[in-house]
Order: sequence, then structure tokens, then C-alpha cells
Amino acid sequence: MNWFSPDALASLEWYWPWAFVLLPLPLLIRFLLPAIKPEQAALRVSQLDDWTGQHSNDQQRHTSAWLVLASISLIWCLLVTALARPYQLGDAVALPTSGRDLLLAVDISGSMQREDMVINGQQVDRLSAVKNVVEQFIDQRQGDRLGLILFGSNAYIQTPLTFDRQTVRQYLLEAQIGLAGEQTAIGDAIGLGIKRLLSHPADSRVMVLLTDGANTAGEIEPLRAAALAADNQVRIYTIALGADSMVVPGLFGNRRVNPSRDLDEPTLTEIARQTGGTFFRARNIDELNQIYGLIDQLEPTEKDPEIFRPQRSLYDQPLGLALVLSLLLALARSVDFIALQQRLRHAGSRGK
Repeated sequence: MNWFSPDALASLEWYWPWAFVLLPLPLLIRFLLPAIKPEQAALRVSQLDDWTGQHSNDQQRHTSAWLVLASISLIWCLLVTALARPYQLGDAVALPTSGRDLLLAVDISGSMQREDMVINGQQVDRLSAVKNVVEQFIDQRQGDRLGLILFGSNAYIQTPLTFDRQTVRQYLLEAQIGLAGEQTAIGDAIGLGIKRLLSHPADSRVMVLLTDGANTAGEIEPLRAAALAADNQVRIYTIALGADSMVVPGLFGNRRVNPSRDLDEPTLTEIARQTGGTFFRARNIDELNQIYGLIDQLEPTEKDPEIFRPQRSLYDQPLGLALVLSLLLALARSVDFIALQQRLRHAGSRGK
């Protein structure tokens, strides 16, 4: 960035402009504190004529001292500039003015590891099927603001509501079964979703809750949480996931079992009814795809236009320049010191 161009100066802003009051601090210290008197050292030599040439370099030493002082002053100004945190405002970017606030709550409890889903002829666990479908759902939600809650024994907000769909997608793909505990806290997930949606327009508060079991943990009962959601105009779409039957090997051969016997469909149905949403039953990945297709038909909610101006932080430039000048100054002083030692040794050897 060219700091001295008119466009750059016009777009330059400061996080902490008050830092510039520190600029005269070295001068205040210089005039308020007493100067340290250096001890005078004497060197005895036999021939003073060898030192007469030193007097002709007074002007050179004076100029060098002023260069050092100017360098130190410039370094201090650059450090104060970096402390003020300069940044450049980019061109205004208009964010989408319509869409939905969709908060996805996904169950990652221990029961989600049951392999009763099929993708391309291969048996997979329930969470893998959810990732496969919801990943596509997220990719198509351009203009919507999405958030992600993962819950097991506890509920955690993975991403707040954001237009950054790729971040939501990545966090979903990184979710692991049992990461939030082995049990299922449906009520806590709903309560956390309500808390996150309250700051958004009432007519766009939508939550999609997917689980494969019943509430077995948490601080709040699911129906109590649903009543709170209804009071705060949060619409909840519930999805009950799990096959009705599957064949498992046993001691006396294969047997057919119901892997969804713990699924609490009545509670999930009542949650959706109380909040104005819809209950869905997904027995396989095709039904799960259809359900998210139906949810996709929700009417978008008009929002006030939002303008975003990207910021580019520039404090590293004056800070880096100050570091380079400091290194150069230290190097120059080291060279001068080495040269002085050599002259002193040479003068001492001649004086013996």
C-alpha cells in the first residue's frame, strides 16, 4: 500500500488514535529526568601526535550523532504509529437482503453410530448419512444465514448464524460421534437455539432439529423448551432419524431388529406442533433428502439491507519497518564499536 497516495490517505482509519499522544514521551523523559554523567576515562600514550587526527573528525562524529538521533526518533514514531493500529477500509459490499435464519441442531450422541443407513449401496452410520445430506443442503443456501448446534449429553454452538456457509459446512463435516457425550439433551439444544435466535427478526427464527432418540440428559425438558420457543416465535422443524428395521448377525444366525425403538416420535411431534413447525420421519437417506427439500421451500424473510466494508489491518508495516531500522542501527553501532576497539589497540601498541 502507498501510504502517501490520496486514495490511501482518504481510506486510512485508526483503531486507537489516542496512541499519538505518546509521541513526545521521550522528550518529556529527557527534560524531566536528570542526565547521567558518564565517567571520564583516560588513556596514557607516549605520543600525543597520533591523536591529533582525531580532532579533525569532530564534524563527522557530530553528523553521525544526528543521524543516530534521527533514526531513533523515526523508529519511535513508527512504533507509535503501529500502536495506533492503522487499517484501510475497502469498498462497500452489499450483503444479501433476503433469506432465512436457519439454525441446524444435529444429534451426535452415541446412538448416531448405528449403521442402518445406506449410501450408494454401502451401509453407513447415521451421522455419515446426515453429513451427506445436510452438506448439500448447506451448499445450496446462498443468501441464507446458517448456524450449527451439535448436541449429545450437552449442547454446544459450533457456528453462530452467519453467511459463511463454508465454515458451517466444514464444522459439520468435522463433527464426531460422542464428542458432546453419549446421551441426548434435546431440551438443552432447543434452549441454546432460542438464545441464539432472539437477536434476529421474529419472523425469521427457524430451527431444524435432527435426532435419533429420546431426551436422556440436560437441564430442561424438551416440551418446556418447546413452550419457550413458541413464546419467542421460534419455529422448529423436527426430524426423527433411524430405520424401522435392520438385520443384525446373532449367535443363532441373522435376526431382524428395530434400531429406532428408543425414538421418541410423540415428543418430537409435539415440539413441532407447539412451535408452528413440522415433524418429519426419515427412515433412509432418500427420505432425509426429501425432508430437507421440503424445508428448503420455506418462504424467505425480507431483511433490512446490510452493508459490509472489509478492513485491512496495516499495523504490521510500520512495525516491520521499525524492526528493520533497529537492526540496521544496532549493526552500525556494532561496526563502530569494533572499529574503535581496533583503533585503541593500535594506539596502545604504538605508545608502548
